[in-house]
This record gives sequence, C-alpha cells and structure tokens, in this order.
Amino acid sequence: MATPIFSSAALKTRQREVKDAARDNVVHITENGNAAFVLMSEELYEKNLRDAAEQAAYEERMRACILNGEDDFAHGRYVEGIEAFDAALQERLAARG
Repeated sequence: MATPIFSSAALKTRQREVKDAARDNVVHITENGNAAFVLMSEELYEKNLRDAAEQAAYEERMRACILNGEDDFAHGRYVEGIEAFDAALQERLAARG
C-alpha cells in the first residue's frame, strides 16, 4: 500500500479520510508541497514504540553475542571441526548431569 500523503488543507476539508488513513498507517502531511508532519493513531504509535524497543533489545543481544564471541576467540575458547564441536558439546552436557 502506498504511503498516505495529504496536504495540510485536507486536515480541514477531508478530516474523516485523513483520520481513517491514520488508523492503520503513518500519514504524511505536506505544506506548500513539502513534507511537514506525520500523523498516526495512538495504537499505531504505541505499536511502533514497542517494535522499536524490541528491535533495539534484539540488536543489543546480538552485539553482546558478537563481543562475547570475539572475546572467546581471542582467549582461545573455541573448537575447530565437527568432531571437536561434538566432543565439547558432549562434555558440557555431561557436566550438567
């Protein structure tokens, strides 16, 4: 679906259409043909905030995993090959009982 774009005059002359579009989409409002504002429903705003927070948390977890992996590699905490991996895995599982 195309991004809804309305002129600022539409806020007065086509209010229902603008509101309906803003329920499910970010609506762009222009002034003199230039981007000026965005409008969205409260529910969509909250969803966008939750999605952004989840994405930021995911990115932080991935960053931590990469840093931990780099640290493990720098300190020789790694295995090479399938057999070595399988042996290390079996050792860890056995240690957990």
